[in-house]
Amino acid sequence: MNTNEKKKIAILGSTGSIGTQALQVIEEHPDLYEAYVLTANNRVELLIEQARRFMPEAVVIANEKKYEILREALADLPIKVYAGDDALCQIVREKPVSMVLTAMVGFAGLKPTISAIEAGKSIALANKETLVVAGELINRLANDRHVDIIPVDSEHSAIFQCLAGEISPIEKIILTASGGPFRTFTREQLAAVTKAQALKHPNWTMGAKITIDSASMMNKGFEVIEAKWLFGVEPEQIQVVVHPQSIVHSAVQFADGAVKAQLGVPDMRVPIQYAFSYPLRLHSSFERLDLFKTSTLTFEEPDTERFHNLALAYEALRKGGNMPCIVNAANEVVNRAFLDDRIGFLQMSDVIAATMQKATFIKEPTYEDYLQTDAEARRIAGGFVGEY
Repeated sequence: MNTNEKKKIAILGSTGSIGTQALQVIEEHPDLYEAYVLTANNRVELLIEQARRFMPEAVVIANEKKYEILREALADLPIKVYAGDDALCQIVREKPVSMVLTAMVGFAGLKPTISAIEAGKSIALANKETLVVAGELINRLANDRHVDIIPVDSEHSAIFQCLAGEISPIEKIILTASGGPFRTFTREQLAAVTKAQALKHPNWTMGAKITIDSASMMNKGFEVIEAKWLFGVEPEQIQVVVHPQSIVHSAVQFADGAVKAQLGVPDMRVPIQYAFSYPLRLHSSFERLDLFKTSTLTFEEPDTERFHNLALAYEALRKGGNMPCIVNAANEVVNRAFLDDRIGFLQMSDVIAATMQKATFIKEPTYEDYLQTDAEARRIAGGFVGEY
């Protein structure tokens, strides 16, 4: 890495869990990285605080109603202030930007990620919905523009690290899952869980949406779909293994039977830093794994009857086309409905399955098809939620 010139990073979603930890990585290496652009959806007060601390070239608030608050708060600083979805897509194209960390939540991350790829920017991918919804389109665009997509998810980063230096094909990906807070619950117990229980993840600190997805194992289902597009494997080559300790972040099995795994304490700053520094590894002050304190590592088969979302994700991946997009849209609706106490925990997968049956299937979708599918699936899922 050329240490004479800092890598200028645009962080899409700087106020979220990944974004705030990315800024910690930048603080750890101020000689190497610069927060060039910071963006948020709604959390304007934290965005203001981050802007004053990191002095980016520009900030964007997606919610245009918050623009005046942001502009006035930063009026004394030489920071450009923008608002709206179009501004997000334009700002990632700025010539000095060398890498875009896509840490926005949900379908909203798709359009600015496409814009960044079209502009030839390297992508540190933390928005899993981008590949879930439009993996084929994203891969084609990235190949056409010769753009690197480096995964930030701890599991996909682990696989990426295991593949470094390998030229042999993958026989199997072993994708680990913590199992979430309800790993040992019966279906009867799951029917009665509350959002407060679901928001208490045993190992990771994440935003509300991804924490609920983790509790329902839809997050792992999305990671299965992501793995196909990131690593060019078939669904049957991806094995989900429940590993409650979250020390083995994932593993790869090769044709000779050898398995390589990546281990570490549960700390998202490690894969974020690796995405920023790849192919180099930089020193960090982060906690080290102490194997003497990690005396037990256990592995279990996931139960797709209790956690039906995982089976639905595999089904969507096998069907292909716009089916993963349908699943993602329905999941965003039920996730929000559960957080708003409008449906129960088990009803989330019921609504997703029903939406998969009812929404229009398109075998070879275009970008416009994805937009229409997303809107249609949200309407359908919303209708089902309303029936409860």
